[in-house]
Amino acid sequence: MPSASVPPVPSGGDTADRGRVSSAGSSAASSSYWPVPLVRAVPLLVTAAVVTFSRDHSPFVGLVSFGVAALVGGLLLTVGVLLRLDDRSSRTLQVVQGVTTVVAGAVALAASSAGLAFFVALVSGWALVAGALELVAGLRRRGRSPLARDWISVGVLTLALGVVFLVVPLDYAQPLGGVEQIEGELTSSTVLVGVLGAWAAVVGVFLVIAGLSLRWQTDAGHGAAGHDGGGHGAAGRTDAGPAGRRTSTSTSTSTDDSIEPTSDEGQHA
Repeated sequence: MPSASVPPVPSGGDTADRGRVSSAGSSAASSSYWPVPLVRAVPLLVTAAVVTFSRDHSPFVGLVSFGVAALVGGLLLTVGVLLRLDDRSSRTLQVVQGVTTVVAGAVALAASSAGLAFFVALVSGWALVAGALELVAGLRRRGRSPLARDWISVGVLTLALGVVFLVVPLDYAQPLGGVEQIEGELTSSTVLVGVLGAWAAVVGVFLVIAGLSLRWQTDAGHGAAGHDGGGHGAAGRTDAGPAGRRTSTSTSTSTDDSIEPTSDEGQHA
């Protein structure tokens, strides 16, 4: 009787192959993006160095430092995303973030003498918008892209910058003094410009690590894929020989069984 056909059940090897293909596709999708975090880090690290080694933490210095970092960083982000990010929805969010950052940087440079209140309003407003956009982009790709973790981290840090700028009172002033009798006054401008420099240093270093990690993960993924391909080829050659011999033996046995009765009938005749 003809036997009913049974659909093949995927084996563990097939499932593992699909997992490797999916992982390789995810690595390939992010492999071209790794320079973007590195170039984003450059203006941030320069800003951190300028703020750290500058004694003047006035609103003017804060606006100029933020303006240059935002203008250059926003341009690099926008161009890098358009050239090297394949995911359409994430690309849209990142482009909006880049354009928003460029506009904020241009406004900061154009109104660099506007004062402390304008400095606080501009940086806090930008940080809340840009941080939210980057956080949403990361959450939407969480579990599906190695870029999601980096976007979430930078988004949270940027939102924290905006919150700090909103929390520090504009009229904050505290004499330095202390045991060393240091002359001067710690003002809200000094605190906020210092916080901006610290944020730029932390995010800049994080972006450098993120970019290099993406690069190393891509190289490791290509090496593992090549190793797996070689292993599968060897397995295929190993299995083919015994299977072929078993098939040949089975065919030979069937042929002998079908011939022997014919020979016996000839002898009886």
